[in-house]
Amino acid sequence: MGDKTSVVIVGAGTCGLAAACELRRMGVSVRLLEARPGPNAGSRATLLWPLGLAVLRSLGALAEAERRGLRLNALQYHMDGDKRLRTRVGAENEALVLAQDQTSLILERILEELGGRVERSTRVVDVASTGEGITVKAQQPDSTELIEADWLIAADGVGSTVRQALGIDFPGVALPTTYLATEGRILGDLEPGDVHYFLRASGSMVVAPLRGGKVRLGAPIPEGTELTEATVQRLLRERGSTGMRVESLDEITTFSSQERIAAALRKGRCFLVGDAAHTHSPIGGQGLNLGLQDVHNLAWKLAGVVRGVFHPAILDSYEPERRQAAQQTVQNTGRFAKMFMLSPAKARMRNTAWRGLEATGLLRRRFVPLLAGWRVSYPDALFATTGPVTAPRGMPSPGTRVPPWVPAPSQPGQGTFRLLTLGDRDGDLRRRAQDLAGTMPGLVSHDHHSERGRGFLLLRPDGFVARSGTTPDDLDRAGHLLAGLTPTGRDGREEH
Repeated sequence: MGDKTSVVIVGAGTCGLAAACELRRMGVSVRLLEARPGPNAGSRATLLWPLGLAVLRSLGALAEAERRGLRLNALQYHMDGDKRLRTRVGAENEALVLAQDQTSLILERILEELGGRVERSTRVVDVASTGEGITVKAQQPDSTELIEADWLIAADGVGSTVRQALGIDFPGVALPTTYLATEGRILGDLEPGDVHYFLRASGSMVVAPLRGGKVRLGAPIPEGTELTEATVQRLLRERGSTGMRVESLDEITTFSSQERIAAALRKGRCFLVGDAAHTHSPIGGQGLNLGLQDVHNLAWKLAGVVRGVFHPAILDSYEPERRQAAQQTVQNTGRFAKMFMLSPAKARMRNTAWRGLEATGLLRRRFVPLLAGWRVSYPDALFATTGPVTAPRGMPSPGTRVPPWVPAPSQPGQGTFRLLTLGDRDGDLRRRAQDLAGTMPGLVSHDHHSERGRGFLLLRPDGFVARSGTTPDDLDRAGHLLAGLTPTGRDGREEH
């Protein structure tokens, strides 16, 4: 048995890599174990929405991701009769089309720059709690190792060995639909920066752009359909636009999906993230973003506990916050999937309704922000309040996303809160905020934004609002809440 590590992460997919990077960036020792001998190949999840991109941005990897991927310009909906609806994504709903294996390559490079590495061909076969830590039994090709850690993050997928070893149920249902997935070159009238949804009475299909002029095509198909180029060409003829045809295909496969959320996202010192915690329909490209936000929610809290900045009780907020986000996503993707699988008569009714939504602007104002994660919200679990917290009029509520008008911080934080004062009319509030930040180094930093409103926002490290206010009393209450997160501030006494 070797030296004890702070955190062991099981599974070096995209979420496991992101967790290792975020923790290493904040000075936490990590071991990242992966059963496979090499990196996962294939595009798999291809769409990163703002919540997923926030992780890459925090790691300084967004520029490289943009070089490797494609910015998504719009969503196009193709109805019967060659009628189209085109909804621009917009800067506030930023989205990037990037094959998942490319995202993982970027993250693994960052991990190595941070002094970490992936320990491949290392299969976890058992997990045991020792009260003060975790013991992981791992098998390598020619040996078995017992690894001691203070904490464990399970990022080992839908069939999670860790989840099973911990005895955590994975309730839910298998969805009845089989999807065809293929990648290659398809000729036709497809604008390269758009995702194209074909919503025909004859059936549905989605075509998403990839780098290098290739596309990824997905479509629900009957069980037993032959996986051939002729089948793909038939789908293009029946569900696509006039003139669409296959030029070349790199692969054809099928997949099914499930709707499940783990009965517990945390058990003692163990946490589930990504597909180990939840799974759902792929329609809308939400899965990887949901998993990356699990990581973004957990990493700063766990790093703060390891470094002694936060009381361990802050980790109690992970379960309720991420469960609510998972429930929202599973519900939404389930609705998307049902819209994708309508009978011909109901499909015509859907298309008529969507044309009305587009004409009134509701499709742009409601549906795209839903995909972009602007509807994701958290219960006010961080400060363990007993009832809802009302924000001052015109200010964002606790648990909502940081508004898009908020500027980037003047200095990237290391898991610290950000106290942002607003406007130029209240110099006293700004001075009080500076003083508050000065008394809590390593916990909160202060920034000022003079071009908007008045008051302050207390922003979490993961891009959500913790508190907002307009008065010195509001600011004092926010300061007391922050102090309560620390080991010495909780219950007003030193913890032993």
